[in-house]
Amino acid sequence: MKKADLFFNVIRLPVDFGMLMLAGLTAYILRTQVLASLRPVYFQLNLPLISYLSLVAVVALVFLGAYAISGLYSMKIRIGKAEELLKVIVASSAGLMLVIVFIFLQQALFNSRFLVLGAWILAMLFVSVGRLLVRYFQYIAITRYDFGIQRAVLIGGDELAKGLKTQLEQNPSSGYRIIAHWDKPQLETLAQLGDTVDEVLLVTPHYADEQIIDLVDFCHEHHIVFKFVPNLYKTLTKHLDVDTIGTVPVIELKRTPLDGWGKVFKRTLDIIGASLGLIILSPVFLIIAIAVKLNTKGPVFVSLERVSKNRKFDLYKFRSMIDHAHDLNHELRSKYNDRPNAGPLWKMRDDPRVTAIGKFIRKTRLDELPQLWNVLKGDISLVGPRPHQPDEIARYQKHHKKVLAIKAGATGLAQVSGSSDLPFDEEVTLDSFYIENWSMGMDFKIIFRTVFKMLHDHSAV
Repeated sequence: MKKADLFFNVIRLPVDFGMLMLAGLTAYILRTQVLASLRPVYFQLNLPLISYLSLVAVVALVFLGAYAISGLYSMKIRIGKAEELLKVIVASSAGLMLVIVFIFLQQALFNSRFLVLGAWILAMLFVSVGRLLVRYFQYIAITRYDFGIQRAVLIGGDELAKGLKTQLEQNPSSGYRIIAHWDKPQLETLAQLGDTVDEVLLVTPHYADEQIIDLVDFCHEHHIVFKFVPNLYKTLTKHLDVDTIGTVPVIELKRTPLDGWGKVFKRTLDIIGASLGLIILSPVFLIIAIAVKLNTKGPVFVSLERVSKNRKFDLYKFRSMIDHAHDLNHELRSKYNDRPNAGPLWKMRDDPRVTAIGKFIRKTRLDELPQLWNVLKGDISLVGPRPHQPDEIARYQKHHKKVLAIKAGATGLAQVSGSSDLPFDEEVTLDSFYIENWSMGMDFKIIFRTVFKMLHDHSAV
C-alpha cells in the first residue's frame, strides 16, 4: 500500500483516542461547570475528575474496538467521507450499547446520565471532526509536499491507460505521480530509472507472457510494487486483493502478507523487543565487552557490511576474531571451503582468526547480541531472512533473491531450523516459506525457539 495511506491510517488511531478523551472531558466540564446552575451536581465527590478520566480511557478503548470491527482502521478499504461518518455513528452507538450493557450487568447506577449520553454525542462529533482534519492534513501533505507519494510507471497504449493517466494527473491527492508512460514494457529503460520508481502499473496486460514474467521478476527483485488491471474474470475471482486507482480496479502482486497493520505491529515488536533486550542484557554486554578487550587488542565491536532489501548497512557484532581479520579473507577463501553446499556463502570451521573468547561467544551466539541496536535503528527486524554480504548477494541465482523481499532479521526460520551446516538452498527455502506465510504468531515462535537454541545448541561457527 502507499506510504502516505499507511502513515495516515496509523495516525487515525491515536487521533480517535484523543478525540474520545476530549469528548469525555468536555461532557464533564459541561455538566459540572456550565449546567451546574440549572441542575446541581451531586456526583463530583464520588467521581472526581482523575477517576472519571481513567474511566473514560477504558470506555475509549471499547469504542476503538468497535471502530476496528466496523472497518475504520482497515488498510485495504478506502471509504468516502459520508461512509466514514456513518461508520463512526454506528460504531460509537455500538460502543455505547456495550457500556450500557456492562453497567446493567454490574447492577450499578451511573452517577450522571448526561455524562453517558453527552459523551456519546460529543464522541461522534469530535471523532468525525478529527478524521476530517486527518483527511485535510493528508491532502495538504500529498499535494503540497509530495509526502509519501508513489512514483509510478504506467504501461499501456489503450484508452483505459490514457484515461487513468489523465485521472491521476488531474487528482494530485491520489498520491500518484506518473514519471513515465510507455505503450509496452521497457525493462532496460526501467532499470535506468533505478530508485526513482516506486510502482509499475500495467494497464494493458496484452503482451507476450515472457515480457510480463520478466517485468514481474524485475519489480520483485528491485522492490518495486507491481499492479495490473484485471479482466472481468479476475475481478470476479475470490481471494484477490483488488484495489482501485482513480476509477480503475487493479490487483497488486505480493510476495508476502506482511503489509499494512502487519508492518506496524512487526515494527512495534522490534522496538519493544530490542529496547527490553538492550536494557535487560546490559550487564551481559558489559561482561562480554571486558572479556573481548582483555583477550586481544582491538575494538570491542565490529561493523560488517550487510544488505537488507537491497539496502546496505553496517551490522554490529562483538568482535570474535583478531583485529583486521577481514584482510585475510581472500587468502583463506582461496584455500578452504568447509561447506560444499554453501552456495554463494563462505564459512570455515576452526577459523584461525577466531580468538579464545570469540569461540565461546560464537558457539553461544552471544556475539550477535549487538544486532539489537540494528533492530532498534530499523536496519533489520527481530525476525527475518539472514542478512548477507554484498559480494555474496552478487553471486545469488535468480531464485535466491526471494529472500530480499522483506527486511532481514537478527534471527529467522532458517537460523532456528538447522545448524550452521544448513545447505544454502535449504536456507533459502525456509526463508521463502517465512516470507510467503508471515504472521505475528510465527514471529513469536521463532523468537522463543531462538532463545532455546542459544541456551542449548552450541553448533555455531
